[in-house]
Amino acid sequence: MFEDCVYRDRALYVPGERTLVLADVHLGRDRASNVQLPLGERRDLLSRLEALLERFEPREVVVAGDLLHSFDHLPPTVERSLGAFERLIDERDARLVATRGNHDTMLESVFEAVVPECAVGDLLVCHGHERPSRAAGYLVGHVHPAIGIEGRKHPCYLRGPATGAGGELLVLPAFTRLAGGVDVARVGSFRSPLLGNPDAYRPIVSDDEGDETLEFPPLGEFRSLL
Repeated sequence: MFEDCVYRDRALYVPGERTLVLADVHLGRDRASNVQLPLGERRDLLSRLEALLERFEPREVVVAGDLLHSFDHLPPTVERSLGAFERLIDERDARLVATRGNHDTMLESVFEAVVPECAVGDLLVCHGHERPSRAAGYLVGHVHPAIGIEGRKHPCYLRGPATGAGGELLVLPAFTRLAGGVDVARVGSFRSPLLGNPDAYRPIVSDDEGDETLEFPPLGEFRSLL
């Protein structure tokens, strides 16, 4: 189901649908964090998004929830960042769709194309904090997965069964680099109704410098290799 998909810089490209999927952009995270990016949040997000748009030339960009970070207010900087995000995608003749995440309580006040879930071919994109409307293969976010390898934490994707819903599931890492990520090798459970026993999920790391994808054994086996 995910064999033809391309993993790159915390995003996923679905070639057959010409769709780029991101999760957990968390615009405004820098306002609520003591951690700062050298280039600043907006410039970092936009430069990386631009590189993905240039590489894949998608006709649609889908955000799997949590496009925004704050639950209860929208600083002017966030609205400007969202506007720049939209313009960049529009200039590439692509369409932006956002599925609603648990942080997106105010998103509909500044963005029209908000949906609970979005079909991308045979896949269903949703945030993953709630159970979706139907059984399918899923692309979700919410978990912010990462994996520790040789003393370094790497953002990772997780692939495995969708619990209680049938089909397979792929969890994307948080697109924002301000999210440190949850070390999936050390958790006892995931905070999503779609994910079951962590031992069943296979971590996947995108090595962007080497332009390759590294697939590891399921976590139950992977832990014994650490």
